[in-house]
Amino acid sequence: MLEKLENISLLDSVVVLNDFFLDRIISISDLGKVYSQIIEKSKLGGSIRGIPQRDLKGGNATNVAYALARLGCPVSLITVADKAGSALLTEIFSEFENASLFVIDGKPGRTTALEFRDGKNIVNVMLSDLGDNENFGPEKLGAREQQALKNSKAVIVANWASNKKGTELSKFAFEKSGAALHFLDPADIQTRPQEFKEALNELHSSLNSLCINENECNILLKQYGLGTISDAKGTKKLVQELAKKIPVTIDLHTASGSYWSNGKEAEFVKSFQVEPVIITGAGDVWDAANIVGYLGNLSTPERLVFANGASALYIKNTQGDPPTLHEVLSFVSKN
Repeated sequence: MLEKLENISLLDSVVVLNDFFLDRIISISDLGKVYSQIIEKSKLGGSIRGIPQRDLKGGNATNVAYALARLGCPVSLITVADKAGSALLTEIFSEFENASLFVIDGKPGRTTALEFRDGKNIVNVMLSDLGDNENFGPEKLGAREQQALKNSKAVIVANWASNKKGTELSKFAFEKSGAALHFLDPADIQTRPQEFKEALNELHSSLNSLCINENECNILLKQYGLGTISDAKGTKKLVQELAKKIPVTIDLHTASGSYWSNGKEAEFVKSFQVEPVIITGAGDVWDAANIVGYLGNLSTPERLVFANGASALYIKNTQGDPPTLHEVLSFVSKN
C-alpha cells in the first residue's frame, strides 16, 4: 500500500459538490450542569462563561474538498457562498496549487455543533441553518462548472440530506462526468429516509460507492427490513445484504471500523485506537482518503486501512486539521 500511494500520480481533479457552512463547535463536558445554567439564565438573561468554542469552515463538501487537497489531490469545489464566505474559502484554499473554487453567489449555511463528552466517547448534535445549500440543483451549474465535471476523474456529491434537489444534482453531475468515479455521501437522512431510498433507485446504476456512517446505515437497513448493525461479523453480513438490495457498492465507516461490500463479498478493517479530541468532520476526512484509495487502485483492505488512518489522525488533532499523505503513510506504517 505504501509504495502504491507514494508513487501515486493524481493528475485529474476530483469535483466535490456542494455545501459550505460556517461552523461553530461548542464543547460541553457536563451536560447536566450546562442545562441547569441555561434554565436559570433563561429567566433573567446573562452569560454562561467558560464554555470552549471554536469556529471552523464547514459543510460536508467543503470539508471533503479540503481534506482531499491536504492529501495532495487536485480538487474542484463547487459550492454557494456570499462575499464574506467566498473570501474565507479563497483564503482557506489559497495554500493549495491544485485546488479550484467555483463559488455561486448566495447564502452559505451556518451550523452550531454541540459536542458532548461522556467518558471517552464524544457525540455531536448539530443546529443548522441550511442557507442556499437547501435548494442547490443543476440550474446552478454554468458552463465552467459543467466543464469541470467533464474533466474530472471522480465526483462526490455530499450532504444530499440537506439539499431538496440532491437527487437532481447527483444525477446531472454523474451524467456530465461520464466515466469518472461517482461517490455519494448523503449525511443524516433521518428526516428523509423513504425519499433517499427512492433516490437510490434512480442513482444506483451511476454510483461506484455509497459512503455512509453507522447511523445512516441503520436508517437504510430499516428501510429494507434488514435489522440493525452490531458486532463486526453481523455487520459484514448486513452490509452485504444491503449492497445486494440497493444494489450499489457500500463503504461504511463506524467508530469500531470500516466495512465494504459489493453485494457478493464483504470486508471489515478495524479502526486505529486513538483518543479523540474532535469528531465533527471525521467522516469527511474518511471520505477524502477513501476516494484517494480508489484513485490509487488500492485493494479494498488497503483502502479501508488508509481511510481509517486518515480519520484517526484527524480526530486526535487538537487543531482540527486533516492529515497530509505523508502523515497518513507514516502513521499507518508505524501502527
